[in-house]
Amino acid sequence: MAVLTLSNVSKSFGPIRVLHNVDLALQAGEVHALIGENGAGKSTIMKILGGFLDPTEGDVLLNGKPVRFASGPEAEAQGIVVIHQEFNIAPDLTVAANIFLGRELGGWRLNHTAMRQEAEQLLRRLNTSISPDAVIRDLSVPDRQMVEIAKALARNARVLIMDEPSAVLTHREVHTLYEQIDRLRADGVAILYCSHRLDEVAHLADRITVLRDGRVVRQAVRGELDEGGMATAMVGRKLEDFYPPKGNPSSEPALTVRKLTVPGRVKDVDLVLRRGEVLGIAGLVGSGRTELAEGLVGLRPATGEIEVQGKPVRINDLRDAFDAGLAYLTEDRKEAGLLLDKGLRENLTLATLERFGNWRVDRKAEEAALQRATQEFDIRAPSPTILAGKLSGGNQQKLLLAKTMLPEPRIIIIDEPTRGIDVGTKSQIYAFIRKLAEDGLSIIVISSEMTEVIGLSDRVLVMREGQLAGEVSGDAITEDNIVRLAMGVGREAA
Repeated sequence: MAVLTLSNVSKSFGPIRVLHNVDLALQAGEVHALIGENGAGKSTIMKILGGFLDPTEGDVLLNGKPVRFASGPEAEAQGIVVIHQEFNIAPDLTVAANIFLGRELGGWRLNHTAMRQEAEQLLRRLNTSISPDAVIRDLSVPDRQMVEIAKALARNARVLIMDEPSAVLTHREVHTLYEQIDRLRADGVAILYCSHRLDEVAHLADRITVLRDGRVVRQAVRGELDEGGMATAMVGRKLEDFYPPKGNPSSEPALTVRKLTVPGRVKDVDLVLRRGEVLGIAGLVGSGRTELAEGLVGLRPATGEIEVQGKPVRINDLRDAFDAGLAYLTEDRKEAGLLLDKGLRENLTLATLERFGNWRVDRKAEEAALQRATQEFDIRAPSPTILAGKLSGGNQQKLLLAKTMLPEPRIIIIDEPTRGIDVGTKSQIYAFIRKLAEDGLSIIVISSEMTEVIGLSDRVLVMREGQLAGEVSGDAITEDNIVRLAMGVGREAA
């Protein structure tokens, strides 16, 4: 018997129906993946299962019996725990205090020693060096996610609902996450796993439910759907159709870099980026890819020679990069790219306010710029006044891309262009990038997704241990060649 079930569930918000007769059963000891594009209804399903929303029609069954939860904490008291995509932790409290928040040990006289010891054991189980005494706001984004996972483990869940748990984790941390999921599965926990990473779904899932426009369009068991089959079910077209045809870049150098060194991170990197080219940078996590980009645009101290359009430039900070025609789109849109508590207009024009007036900002001009950006980059928002934090991940990324392009740079460095967004929006981002290249802009793409690097790039540079390991181009842009260079066992292939 299923532990937690949705039976013929529909959900409406006013006149708008977002779920249509959904059936979903979570079995003990199984990982059930829920996949679909942004807006397909995944978040609504998770909120209904977790007690945060009631269905408009249909039933939620716990151990075969109809149940209605008045709140998330009431569902959690029944063993249903949700790891939200947006962190649900108190930034000014310690790790240990967060793990036991709301279920502190010791009654009216808190037993801080016991909570600290148990927190330390949970963190050790996750193979992380995070201190239970660390304050949350001092932790990196991946470490905060590991705290969220530790907090869920401390709840002894019977049902664990995981919303994009790996989106901000390193490869090592993802491996640790997989180990914990295997342990929980062996212990009989029912797991609902929601992820845009189809390779993860293929690796983890015992069962898959595919949503499209609020309806279940496909259910499958392990082995019935590969990544291509999942993508086709989600958006109705084949995976190979997601990448636009590659271009024919000019031989004219747009950016020339000689012996770029970021102390302790990158050493003596030479590269040439051509006009109209999409240059991929691949490598393992820790290879220096992001540090190279940050050194180029002045976010990290760096030495070396940089030429833009054949002219030497000196870049010490982002303003220098901006003046030289370089733009950088960060890998972390939530922490460093957007102001989530501000509107779309404020985010779009923040870096170029001088264009919209000196002592007084021209709001009409800003609104006109937002309207153009919304159309050009297909930013889908219910209202132009909505806060950026209320947008889906894909629309946040499109807003960040529009913000990056507003100053009209000639060279763009994009770090992890599609992290945490669905396959349909990924295809849009890829089309935007290729269109920019066709318009004569020069683009560096840094990505941890091998298919993305291969599908997008006209040429690929591979980093290893802070140095350039080699270059591949044309038909030689294959996973085998890139991995061999990244691991130090391959040679350049042209």
